[in-house]
Amino acid sequence: MKVKITDKTVWQEFLKKMSIISAIFSMAFIFIDVSDKYKACAGLSVGLFFVGLYFFLWWRYNNLKNLNLVVEGSKVSVLTGNLFNQSGLKAIAFNEYFDTQVDDRIISKSSLNGIYIDEHSSRSVAELDQFINDYQFEDGELIESDVKRAGKSRKYKLGTICLVDDYLLAAFSKFDSQNKAILTMPEYLEFLVNFWDGVNRVYSQKSVSVPIFGSGITRIKEHKNISDEDLLKIMLWTFRISEMRFKYPAKLSIVIHEDKIDAINLLDIKAIENGI
Repeated sequence: MKVKITDKTVWQEFLKKMSIISAIFSMAFIFIDVSDKYKACAGLSVGLFFVGLYFFLWWRYNNLKNLNLVVEGSKVSVLTGNLFNQSGLKAIAFNEYFDTQVDDRIISKSSLNGIYIDEHSSRSVAELDQFINDYQFEDGELIESDVKRAGKSRKYKLGTICLVDDYLLAAFSKFDSQNKAILTMPEYLEFLVNFWDGVNRVYSQKSVSVPIFGSGITRIKEHKNISDEDLLKIMLWTFRISEMRFKYPAKLSIVIHEDKIDAINLLDIKAIENGI
């Protein structure tokens, strides 16, 4: 179970509900006369009700799949679903070259950006490449323009965003000599800080949906076993300290795939509302 039966948050929630229900029972028993013969049975029933309530809360928090937070005044939804089905802008992680070659060598067909290019982009690969080449990036976002490698030659700063239709293509990962996506933890943090700042410039008061960055095939050096829950906490922490603030009714949605939600304790994530 993701949530321990002795979890403090479950206990606190139980105490809140128990105090309200106890007050209701107390009021009811003022007007209801229970004979001595049934008092023991009534007391046992109330006790069993509260035990059942506690186990229900524990079960509910273990099966929690959606969570709404308010982080520094911005509405944030952590939800289970398909990123491509969300409304507003959707963020897709690319590598630092914005490669578009889906061949299971540079880009995996099963990766989020591979699925975007093959199934969800309204443009052909050639049109997408031309759009990225012509895009007006901010000063300093293009780092090198003639890198000798198998894919594209233009290298961009981590966190750089290219807004294509309803998609935020983001320069997320670096590639090693074997075309494997890889990052160090400082680079991961750099990406997130730059990404939130970039979103702040281009979102135009539209809602934005993002995946858990780094939960796919990207490898984070020296943190190979980092969990999706930890990555989610880091994302929310960097969002909190960034200048990104969504104006109502726009919001941020962090979309978790159905296959991964069972490994994430959303009850722990709720603590983000009060800081980390």
